[in-house]
Amino acid sequence: MTNLDFLNQFWIIVFFLIPIVLISRTVVAGTRYSPILIVVLFGLAMGFLLEYSGVSDPGLTAFPMVGIMAQTTIIALIASFFVGGQELRKILGRKSLAAKDMVTPADEEVILGTTRTQMFLIVRSLFILLGMYGLMHAIQGTGTPELSSYYPVIAYIGIIGSLILIDNKARITNKPLYLRKGVVELVLLLVVLLISYLIAQLVAPVIALPQIFFAMMVSAAIGAVFYKWTFGPTLRSLLFAGIPIVLAANFLVGGSRIGEAFDIPGVNAVLVYGFFGQLVWMFGGIALLMYFARTSNARNLAPGMAGALSHSGLTGACTAGDFGKTAASRAPIMINIPFFGHIFVFSILAVSAEQGSLWLWPALLLVAIGLGLTVLSLKNLRAAGGEDRREVTSLMQFSFGWQLCAVFGGLAFLYMGPLAIDYAAMAQASAISHFGLFAAIQEGMFGENAALLIPFVFSMPFLVHPLVFYMFGRAMENGGDMPKKPVYIMAFIGLIGVTISLFV
Repeated sequence: MTNLDFLNQFWIIVFFLIPIVLISRTVVAGTRYSPILIVVLFGLAMGFLLEYSGVSDPGLTAFPMVGIMAQTTIIALIASFFVGGQELRKILGRKSLAAKDMVTPADEEVILGTTRTQMFLIVRSLFILLGMYGLMHAIQGTGTPELSSYYPVIAYIGIIGSLILIDNKARITNKPLYLRKGVVELVLLLVVLLISYLIAQLVAPVIALPQIFFAMMVSAAIGAVFYKWTFGPTLRSLLFAGIPIVLAANFLVGGSRIGEAFDIPGVNAVLVYGFFGQLVWMFGGIALLMYFARTSNARNLAPGMAGALSHSGLTGACTAGDFGKTAASRAPIMINIPFFGHIFVFSILAVSAEQGSLWLWPALLLVAIGLGLTVLSLKNLRAAGGEDRREVTSLMQFSFGWQLCAVFGGLAFLYMGPLAIDYAAMAQASAISHFGLFAAIQEGMFGENAALLIPFVFSMPFLVHPLVFYMFGRAMENGGDMPKKPVYIMAFIGLIGVTISLFV
């Protein structure tokens, strides 16, 4: 790659990814629907058009910087894990802190649906993701060989951009402190990335746990220690736009593989299960909360399901505030809780990957534990009576229990079919939009072929997400309460669909 090509690659990600996020906000402007609803459609469409028109080949190998942005999942999630650690400390320690925000955003719209401050947050998040990725791989000596010599430059551009891109029209009570907070947060991001990578490498001979697991543990622990920390520009940007940027990049890559992927043996079964699995695990979980816990409000449903499925789209919508402040504050807690159980998830999956099939009996044991926790959580949530602390505790139990049911129940179900373990893992990751499992497969846990296919497999069931976000949008327009009958119907359709997937 020439120097000019490198500069072109940089501008490509700016003009590919940011417009996808902006147009998604424009389409839903004036409604209570989440922009991620539209990121799905435009990302997949653009990726498909790039390949169909001959601009690039499947996987967008001609645009390696897009591939880089698609691999920054862990960086975007560290911010959520940190906030989750903070919120857990406050909940468990009964600490009620009402910190005054030092930033008053500028509410002037520069693009329909996006204010001036929000525009800065979106652009800055791209630079943060880019800079941290480049710096991490420059220090570790890892990453894409084609771009390895450019990592220091990528890091420099990203970090400088993230430092200077602060809205000058936003009212900041203490600008020097705010800037210092941004620098400290960047340093902490790097520390978490390096420590988690080092630990993952150290334990790899014993158990192949992915880096994202240790990143969650470290960042949540830091958040619990610094629970009084108010957000600087780095965390603020990643929480608002980090996940949408990452998803847009992954949808671009996934969309470019639409044409070729259907010809690969076994992919159709994976896609059918992923599509209907979205219905059964998402709306099945919501149906349980509605029927047994007697709650239909988005303040419980959105963070509960975001945590229970480690659901990438719902996580991004919650942390961006699309479902209200209560859901936004609860979501990081619910996201963190199931990750503590990922030592079991990834341990069993690591053994399964080595032996070429699901390690069945431990998986079934965890399904049983998950069912027990789910039943307990539904009972407790029903008795919570709207009390915040009791609701949060019950949702924590539900997030952990339903995730065990979804991950291992789904894998055990697929075990009855013809899918190999790598395809089954991809199917389950896509069926619940599980960020952790997606990142693990992307890191190569199930081999190079699965790592190449996962952006496509993961993105296709997102076509169900317009339905998911439509239902949550309806809920927000109805005072937070979601309609019940459509949920039950979609859960039933999903159950039929996943059964059919065994015979595809």
